[in-house]
Parts: sequence; structure tokens; C-alpha cells
Amino acid sequence: MSRVFAYCRVSALEQSSENQCREIEMAGFSISTQRLIEENISSSIAAAERPGFIRLLDQMKKGDVLVVTKLDCLGHNVMDIRKTIELLSDSGIGVYCLALGGVDLTSPAGKATLQVISAVAVFEHDLLLERIHADTAGAKVSGKRVDRPHVLDNEQKEAVVKLLKEGNTISTIAREFNTTRQIILRVKVAMQNGNSEF
Repeated sequence: MSRVFAYCRVSALEQSSENQCREIEMAGFSISTQRLIEENISSSIAAAERPGFIRLLDQMKKGDVLVVTKLDCLGHNVMDIRKTIELLSDSGIGVYCLALGGVDLTSPAGKATLQVISAVAVFEHDLLLERIHADTAGAKVSGKRVDRPHVLDNEQKEAVVKLLKEGNTISTIAREFNTTRQIILRVKVAMQNGNSEF
């Protein structure tokens, strides 16, 4: 008979995984406390690098089942989630995600669901890149700067110091030198600290 494990994850210290545990229980899964891993860790960390998830993998064996409430418990992006599910599948472990209707993600139907999710993620990423390129092209047409800010050489920095001492504003100087306010501020701070090597 399959042993059932559950993995619950929250990001913030003040959050609790209690709701996830209750959701798993309400879905009809009875999980003993030694087979329940609750972890407080950022979703940006890959599942294979999370201490609690590693402990879980050490306990599980072929024929076992892992239950999660949402896909983000298994990774920080679609590729990481897919890699985690493949790792579990290769070990003969079933993976059930309640948010996807409790489908076993290692089954043919589950794999098809993941392929659709992956395709949507790639599509969204491509759309985002298109928007970025369109915004960049639009900014260039309207004359806005889209490249990295201009870095000042020593001669320009000396000129900036002179303009600052004359009372010119940081914004005005930045525009004059086609750079950012931050670069001018750095020169000003260096000047105030008596650093001649800006």
C-alpha cells in the first residue's frame, strides 16, 4: 500500500502552513505527522535546495505519493517545478496537486497538464519580451534614453564639481552630461568627502 506524504511551504515567517494542511485533510488525505513536512522558505529557492524538501526526498521511496496544495510548493518557476516532478516520477513517486483537481502529475494526464502550463509560461515570457522590445523601440523613437547611463571621465567629473560649487542642481547637471542623477550624486558625495579620485 502507498504511503502518503505532504509538503507544505510558506514564504514569510509570520505565515502558517496550517491552511494547507487542513486543505489536504479535507481532500481526503490522512497524513501522519512524521510524513508531513512544513517549511518556511522562499519560493525563489529551488525545491531540490530546500532543507525540508531534501528531508522529504530521503524518506520517500517507490510507490509513495506526495500531496501538495499548489504547484509553487514544488519549485520557483515552471522549469523547476517540472524538474522536481520528473525527479519524483523517476523515483516512482506519485505527485498530487490539489489546485489542479488532485490529478497525479506523474500520470499521462498530469504530464499533459504540465505541458500546457509550460506552454502558457513560455507564451507569457515571449509576450513580456515583445512588450519590452516595443517599449524600447517606442522610447528610442520619442528620443528617450534606453541605453546604460553615460559614465563620466575624470575631466567631466571635475566639470561637475565646478558646476555643483556654482550652485547648479543635480538634475540640470545630469541632463547636461547625458547621465543619471545617481552618477552626479556620487561625484557630489565624493567631493564632500574630500575624495579627489571620484
